[in-house]
Amino acid sequence: MRTIRPPVLLIVAALMVAACSKDKNVDQPAKLTPLSATVRIHRVWGASIDDKKAVALRLGQSLALADGRVYAAGHRGDVAAWDLGNGRQVWRVRTRLPLSGGAAASAGLVVVGASDGQLLALGAADGATRWKVRLNGEVLAPAAISDKLIAVRTVDGKLHALSPDDGHELWVQEQQVPRLSLRGTARPVISNDLVISGFDNGKVLAFNSGDGSIQWEATVAPPHGRTELERLSDIDSAVDVEGQNVYAVGFQGRIAMLARDNGQVWWSHELSSYRGLTLDDDMLYTASSDGEIVAFKARTGTEQWRNKDLLHRRLSGVAVMDNTLVVADFQGYVHWLDRATGSLVGRERAGRVRISATPLVQGNMVVVINDRGQIDAYRVTPIGGAAAPAAPAAPAAKPDAEASPTNP
Repeated sequence: MRTIRPPVLLIVAALMVAACSKDKNVDQPAKLTPLSATVRIHRVWGASIDDKKAVALRLGQSLALADGRVYAAGHRGDVAAWDLGNGRQVWRVRTRLPLSGGAAASAGLVVVGASDGQLLALGAADGATRWKVRLNGEVLAPAAISDKLIAVRTVDGKLHALSPDDGHELWVQEQQVPRLSLRGTARPVISNDLVISGFDNGKVLAFNSGDGSIQWEATVAPPHGRTELERLSDIDSAVDVEGQNVYAVGFQGRIAMLARDNGQVWWSHELSSYRGLTLDDDMLYTASSDGEIVAFKARTGTEQWRNKDLLHRRLSGVAVMDNTLVVADFQGYVHWLDRATGSLVGRERAGRVRISATPLVQGNMVVVINDRGQIDAYRVTPIGGAAAPAAPAAPAAKPDAEASPTNP
């Protein structure tokens, strides 16, 4: 299959969207006001991934968690692993690649992608290189890993399925990239026999994991408007799968629930988000492009509450933590909200640099990474209530060498 390079306008789009669509600089960020804290936040450890002098690409490189270890990748090429509980560095490698998509981790592998199209797999135990392949397309989002395949998106509209053993290509599928597009791609999701991913044309597609054949497609964010900027409709975040339902949200489009077996849209609402959504129990949460945090009933799509206290603060994705939600902003603040009401119940500042990646949550631990690669881990407990479940103990690991990613 021939390779289609991203159009030149995609580069222009990155600048236009950063200035006009994502950051909303014309709108004044909401000022933070005092709150009644119901959680106690204690910083446990900190680390960095050496991105201080890297170009700010607004990519939202994310943390990954597997077997009690936190993994991170920096644009200048470093990849490292830390013990979740105490922050002890387990290993660090310097790949010298311009990393832009990562990290993704499983029990055996850590996978990172580069802006020059290379995909690198490292051993999760020691960071040793397992294999490296070139995809001929920039990688801007973490891969999805299963025992049978690794799925990764590239900016040329392709979804690649690779062998976890040696990285050889199993199959590839492609969707047309619009002339104007947000700079970013959705992370694929592997759900049993399906690989499900959103694309820059506003569609969600499900592929057979065995041969890559299309099982269904659904338009979640249909383009509308007269100008190309108005017609931006990317799905740049991962879908969420719960049982027989798939949940997706697009930029300048809709949030929707789809049937996993055929892609039928069960419900949808107008909403714009490029940070994605998260599920817990029977609730669905998302941060809109304007900075509203909205909660829906997952089965019916009924809106439960909407918080506007963080408007235009260029929020990260939302994570669920016990009875709270966690989200970060452009000034380095991390916010906790009550899941039932949406009211702010806690706040901590992790520095003065934007946090674009969704906070990583495990038990009563939350870990954030800012756009310059600084990592901070916090232990959170209720004030005057029962203690939250503790993070599981990490397996013993032998330290290697010494102990910062780039986001929007």
